[in-house]
Amino acid sequence: MNNDLKSISPNLFIRFLLEIIALVAFGMWAWTVIDGALRLLSTSTVPILISIICGTFAVSNDPSRSGKAPIAVSGIIRLIIELVIFISSLWILFYLNYTTFSYIYGTALVLHHIFSYDRILWLVRQK
Repeated sequence: MNNDLKSISPNLFIRFLLEIIALVAFGMWAWTVIDGALRLLSTSTVPILISIICGTFAVSNDPSRSGKAPIAVSGIIRLIIELVIFISSLWILFYLNYTTFSYIYGTALVLHHIFSYDRILWLVRQK
């Protein structure tokens, strides 16, 4: 087996899935709230903007990333950005009446963050 694949933890894979769900939720929200010619553009643009925010504002030397931070922020700011995106995507799923999926997604978010306590503590300590 490839050494890169051995280092991927189940929690990291779950985080990836949670991030994909969040991006899809933002796209679905844009499709729902915007009419006319801008609907298709916004459906793709909103998730791209969220991705740009996540990729741009980072903590220097974050071991869960490349370590590079285009715009370095404190760990607290990074944690707030992540939580706003995850909580907003959960709210969007409720708003779109995906109630059962919202509960599953919300539970997965809570469990992921419980199992990521070491990363959260690391973020909080970063200035």
